[in-house]
Amino acid sequence: MGTRFEELAWRETPIGEISLRRRHDPALDREVYEVKLDDEFLMSSLFPVAEIELARLGLAPLGGEALDVVVGGLGLGYTARTALEDPRVRSLLVVEAIEDVIDWHRRGLLPFAEGLAADPRTRFVRADFFAAVQDGTGFDPDEPGRRFHAVLLDVDHSPRHVLHPGHAPFYTAEGLRRLAEHLHPDGVFALWSNDPPDAAFQRVLTGVFPTSLAHVVRFPNPLQRRESANTVYVARR
Repeated sequence: MGTRFEELAWRETPIGEISLRRRHDPALDREVYEVKLDDEFLMSSLFPVAEIELARLGLAPLGGEALDVVVGGLGLGYTARTALEDPRVRSLLVVEAIEDVIDWHRRGLLPFAEGLAADPRTRFVRADFFAAVQDGTGFDPDEPGRRFHAVLLDVDHSPRHVLHPGHAPFYTAEGLRRLAEHLHPDGVFALWSNDPPDAAFQRVLTGVFPTSLAHVVRFPNPLQRRESANTVYVARR
């Protein structure tokens, strides 16, 4: 069974104390990895379905080969790892504000994300995703203004429930227009949200992108013994 509970990593950050924990769930008889910010649970390896679907749904509308993709927010690595499973992906730029989160993957602390850090297509950029959009420099420090075929974002709980007040302007029409400038024509912006589809935010999206859909992703919740759901927004330039 192994250790019942272990804190694998911990760090004080500008947005709070972030920690990576591993515990054995006796009811499910499995190892569970969890990320907490202060007392809030950010993500769990029990519920990876929507993070996986963020990559699948975000890349699905794209045609052609040799896709260049940005993942905003590394976390447990499910979105980035799933993006790499698409053979069309030529390069994956992972933008993560917290160096320790990148280090979890480089140290191999997350067995289900094995291969992500070692894949030659992967490049980690330690940066604030929202600041990169706001100042216009973009996501690649070696090539300011570089455009991408897809940007997949999973940082905040939802457009209304952000981890830091400084993120809120991104979810406005102006913020999304700045993001769209970093996409190729017909490029895709996909966003994970813990909340149900938000009609007001969808109106903002459709004011910036010609097409926008809100996908409800349902999955079993073994802790609550019921079905849960997240939302993945997919907007195309």
